[in-house]
Amino acid sequence: MKIPLQITYNHLEKDPAIDKLVRAKVEKIEQFCNYMNSCRVTLEKVHENPDSGSPYRVQIDMTVPPSHELVVDRSPDRGVQYTPLDVVVRDAFDAARRQLQELKERQRNEVKRHPDQQMVAVVSELHPDENYGFLKTINTGRELYFNRQSSDQFDRLEVGTGVQYREVPGEGDRPYAISLKIVNKPGERETKSDESNIEAPMGWR
Repeated sequence: MKIPLQITYNHLEKDPAIDKLVRAKVEKIEQFCNYMNSCRVTLEKVHENPDSGSPYRVQIDMTVPPSHELVVDRSPDRGVQYTPLDVVVRDAFDAARRQLQELKERQRNEVKRHPDQQMVAVVSELHPDENYGFLKTINTGRELYFNRQSSDQFDRLEVGTGVQYREVPGEGDRPYAISLKIVNKPGERETKSDESNIEAPMGWR
């Protein structure tokens, strides 16, 4: 697992089985979207004996380059009483995957509409002492090699940085990236209009 994961329990005893489930779900999401900056999962017991629904709440907070924050909040308040925690976890991660799918589609469409303005890859691996790294393309998920000569902004790069680049053939017909230009660094917002990139929790009113 490459995605930084933080699991927090509130008013609950830490449960190894739930930990294992959460990590398995994050690994599946990583296969689908492996350029996330972070994933925070909060597990909380909000009611001891609710009249209906589940006593548990699960919140998933994901950050995705260049400046997107996706939040899923699941706390069933109707339906089957005492929905088990593992069921709420599974439901929350299903919703998280749907949000990521929608975001990836929007990113692909933005790249097609504004190819000169949009981030088309993120730095997925960086070895500054050895003067090289790898990019992960947004639209296809391919990995591309680059080195210090590929960018005059090399020293500003870090894992999660969004970049534009040019692709050229390398040794053995393996392409590599040159002319890297930073679009966004982790945690930065592109413009004030990007406030719309922060997604409200699923089911929030």
